[in-house]
Amino acid sequence: MINRYTRPEMGKIWDEQFKIETWLKIEILACEARANSGFISKKDIKAIKQNAKFDIKKILKIEEKTKHDVIAFLTNVAEYVGEPSRHIHYGMTSSDILDTTLSYQMKEAGKILLTQLNELKKVLKVRAKKLKYTICVGRSHGIHAEPTSMGLKFALWYEETKRNIVRLKNAIESISYGQISGAVGTFEHLSPNVEKYVCKNMGLKPAPVSTQIIQRDRHAEYISTLALIGASLEKIALEIRHLQRTEVLEAEEYFSKGQKGSSAMPHKRNPIVSERICGLARLLRGNATASLENVALWHERDISHSSVERVIIPDSTITLNYMLHLSINLLKELIVYPDNMKTNLELTRGLVFSQRVLLKLINNGLSREKAYKLVQTAAMDVWNNKNKNLKDELLKSKEIKNIVTTNEINNIFDSKKMLKNIDFIFSRSVDK
Repeated sequence: MINRYTRPEMGKIWDEQFKIETWLKIEILACEARANSGFISKKDIKAIKQNAKFDIKKILKIEEKTKHDVIAFLTNVAEYVGEPSRHIHYGMTSSDILDTTLSYQMKEAGKILLTQLNELKKVLKVRAKKLKYTICVGRSHGIHAEPTSMGLKFALWYEETKRNIVRLKNAIESISYGQISGAVGTFEHLSPNVEKYVCKNMGLKPAPVSTQIIQRDRHAEYISTLALIGASLEKIALEIRHLQRTEVLEAEEYFSKGQKGSSAMPHKRNPIVSERICGLARLLRGNATASLENVALWHERDISHSSVERVIIPDSTITLNYMLHLSINLLKELIVYPDNMKTNLELTRGLVFSQRVLLKLINNGLSREKAYKLVQTAAMDVWNNKNKNLKDELLKSKEIKNIVTTNEINNIFDSKKMLKNIDFIFSRSVDK
């Protein structure tokens, strides 16, 4: 029954049918374990395995009276199994099947997200290599800094995605635990071998210590990891939103034929996908906070976590699944404008080379303080006068010309030389 859900779509994992099928699978496995130890006859275990099934509509009807979903489920299953149903749920508590099922669902959801992250990594690698030597202006505080490479932006995101893959693998590992340990986790009424058998067949490991529940730091780690991945996607999307601004336009989202940007202004091409990703990242962060609130519970457990998790865990995995889908397509189809990058690089008329000038003056014997004052004075003059550029101002300065040659100044303003270590950076990352 579980095998056909090995690679389910994200929505199916959180479907009621899948959840209750998993409940039933766990209950049958627990009975099998007890039958293997001689506590259930061959006749009864055969009847349980052959006849155990459920009807979701009937379960919901029973739950209206019982106000307890697991009891409603067990009552419905017993209607199909008959007398041997007395062995089902023996010595177990509701959380044994609820939490083991939830761990299984989270593990399976994590696998889908992991596949998407690996696809994202591949896309980023391809774009990074293609744009490796595409020069653009770097920015700090949103202000032009020094030239960089557009490929380096993608390499940066590639490295962060690699870290997110490791984080998600660790989170999946942390959540891949089940429990069949009874009312307060003491195995009072059934052998630990039952838990071992169930977990092995569910692809989980037994929680070394539990109470009535699997401890919620595991779930908080998982949900916080999804939020962190979402923050990385937001980081990428926010950069694209900036690059698509009319005043910048170094890159923009693909705008398909027939697409409309505004109900009022026909000219508009808006970064709607990037904005959507940024918005959804906020939901993930909110859910992560709620997951942290679930860690502390009364004594062996209360159920204050349960209502929260019914919302935040499916929503977080589905939300990130959607965000990754959007991000992969966004980056695959992203349009880049190298000519605009070059134009923007020249907007400050050479000011982005100020540090190269500073260091050349220092290397030629001037003190750092004196060199900084000389360069800043010339730079501020250029900043305030759109008819000037830094290179010309330096060539006019007798004081500077006494320290650096015309040839040295020309070399300073060669932007390609500022990417001389790009190959080295890529050798540590994308080219590995």
